[in-house]
Amino acid sequence: MLGQNLSFVAVKAPDINCKFDPSCKIVVTDSVGQFTLKGATGEGRLQSRTWPDGKPGTVGAGLTAYLYRIDLSSVVAVTTEACVSELRLDFGSVAPVDYDGSGKPKDIFVIKEGGVGSLGPTSAKKSGSTIVFSFANPVCPGSSPGTGVSSFFFGLASKQLPHAANAQITDTMGGVYTVSVRVP
Repeated sequence: MLGQNLSFVAVKAPDINCKFDPSCKIVVTDSVGQFTLKGATGEGRLQSRTWPDGKPGTVGAGLTAYLYRIDLSSVVAVTTEACVSELRLDFGSVAPVDYDGSGKPKDIFVIKEGGVGSLGPTSAKKSGSTIVFSFANPVCPGSSPGTGVSSFFFGLASKQLPHAANAQITDTMGGVYTVSVRVP
């Protein structure tokens, strides 16, 4: 896929909340889309999380934050180990934000400290309204229940309000899964 490379920055929780609310407290809205990897048992989850519009006086003022997490913690590989290598969203316009206070707005933040998960996407390309997040170290099921991997929450901001849609998850064996998600 040709397209524009999007920029990343690592952030901490709950510090990231302060970029959208001066009290640093966010009331989230979560939804979950489920999928079953080929050759595995248990439900994989694509968690979508949105935050209310950023409050005046914050760098995220007027923007909605959209966070995503791929969770295979309860998935067990049985016959083959297919892992998640890509997430494809019809996202629309991304609003870059100075998530880390560096003075340089970035497209995507990854909560690497203070949250859940053990790996994040390593690249993201945008072509038209579609964003493809790629995982060089894929998100994999475990060998027993509770040992699968979860990604960090990763997020981006938009001026548009959330709605339900479908995302595409691609595994390392070439399988493609359509999963419910919330996008702008």
